[in-house]
Amino acid sequence: MATDLPTLSDRTRRILATLVREHIETGEPVASQALVRRGGFGLSSATIRNILVQLEDLGYLRQPHTSAGRVPTDLGYRSYVDQLLRRPRISRSAALAEALVLEQIASLPDADAETVLSSIPHMLAQASHAVAFALMPESVTAAFERIEFVPLGGSRILVIVVARASQVTHKVVDLEAEFSASELDQAAGYLNTEFSGLPLADVRQAILERLSHERVRYDRIMARALRLARASFDSVVTSRPLFVEGASSLVDEVSEPYSGITLSALATLVRMIEEKHRLVQLLTEYIDGPGLMVVIGSEHPDPTLRQFSLVASTYSDGDVTGTVGLIGPLRMKYSRAIPMVDHVAGTVSRLLSHGVRPPHPADS
Repeated sequence: MATDLPTLSDRTRRILATLVREHIETGEPVASQALVRRGGFGLSSATIRNILVQLEDLGYLRQPHTSAGRVPTDLGYRSYVDQLLRRPRISRSAALAEALVLEQIASLPDADAETVLSSIPHMLAQASHAVAFALMPESVTAAFERIEFVPLGGSRILVIVVARASQVTHKVVDLEAEFSASELDQAAGYLNTEFSGLPLADVRQAILERLSHERVRYDRIMARALRLARASFDSVVTSRPLFVEGASSLVDEVSEPYSGITLSALATLVRMIEEKHRLVQLLTEYIDGPGLMVVIGSEHPDPTLRQFSLVASTYSDGDVTGTVGLIGPLRMKYSRAIPMVDHVAGTVSRLLSHGVRPPHPADS
């Protein structure tokens, strides 16, 4: 999410970037003397101090105390991130992240898309010490592959809907009427023959239309199948699983003097993670197109997240699209987080496009 920034000279941008990196590393305000030591600019401390005053006047920096050094504002972080985005490179940590994803997935016995996506936040959270998430594609756009009905006893049935790219959704429904295993198999066979290959949303609409047809009343198998499908698809096509991990890693940030994260903001984020649907709604609003995005502090439309930064990237199997990413402090290690998230998203896209299952190292 780029912003129109005041024009800076190359030298001033380098000084600002060095200050941001130093603050990210130390968590402390950065003085001009530190930039003289670290930057290699060939400038005196007084010259750099004047440049910092100019950057403060332009809104890139702030000075917490009169005698202290300076820390980046949201605008300062944005300038730094935009420079990183203009010089994309695969970092060592990003390459390691891809290797970890492949290793984790290769160790899974039967990896479908949901299994793959559910494993990624744990790895990203460990590597980044931030909240990591993986948002499954919106299922209404996924192509229906098949449906299965498993009797659980009485009138309860487990419905398994499989969409393209091995996207699997499970739901238990109570039909208030008992069906035999053979009746359920007949119903599944009818639905799979009639609707396989259609988007899930179109399948639901076709089911509703067919239920209104007069001839359904005289075809017992068709009527049973359509009633089962209607009960199954009502919630399946609106579900969008979100996997999240790592909220506890932000607890330490609250005690950091310049993290910008208050206890109440962290508590609000944790509640959003627990409720999930609120976070899904926010992420869906943010991710309005393919590719990588970074949202910093005050750039968030929702005030709830203005003490955090978000790094996210979309993945796709060529048909449906989801998102992986991180939510962390403004003082996030962007140089590590950005390529790592983007590279993991690319890895997921390749795996989904090739049927999820990568070759096991032992097989090569």
